[in-house]
Amino acid sequence: MADSMAQAAPQDGETRRDFLQLVTASFAAVGVGAMAWPFISSMNPARDVLALASTEVDLSPIAVGSAVTVMWRGKPVFVRNRTPQEIQEARAVPVSQLPDPQPDQARVKKDNWLVLVGVCTHLGCVPLGQKPTDPRGEFGGWFCPCHGSHYDTSGRIRKGPAPTNLLVPDYTFTSDTQIRVG
Repeated sequence: MADSMAQAAPQDGETRRDFLQLVTASFAAVGVGAMAWPFISSMNPARDVLALASTEVDLSPIAVGSAVTVMWRGKPVFVRNRTPQEIQEARAVPVSQLPDPQPDQARVKKDNWLVLVGVCTHLGCVPLGQKPTDPRGEFGGWFCPCHGSHYDTSGRIRKGPAPTNLLVPDYTFTSDTQIRVG
């Protein structure tokens, strides 16, 4: 009879063993998590990378007909305050004559403000045309002297080996005198 009672109740050693296994597994799980966390955290972008994700540009000092270059994600971004004549010239071009057809209205959010990534789409050079003394090519926009690509006043390729227009980055007007690129 004592034998049957001993078999019905768990042995004191079995209960302790189960508890020790549970505690050991818990500590192992916490240890693996503590070791994995720095590795997983290292995959997040660094603060300096996050800071470059967007760039604020104050438009108030940019006079009509002039331009500035700002850096965004390691690339130059051209911001030009276009003259009414530059806008008219860009809109007068029949889209069917363009190698990469795109109307001027699709490339701007406000008619006078043109925002472009300043990297030639041929081989990644930086076109000239930001300074008043720079050659602007045959179409009054930008000229890439490396291989002879000519862009118009809307940043569209008009002549030369570049296959596509200058890229328009994602940007928003945060106020009448400020934009955020990125």
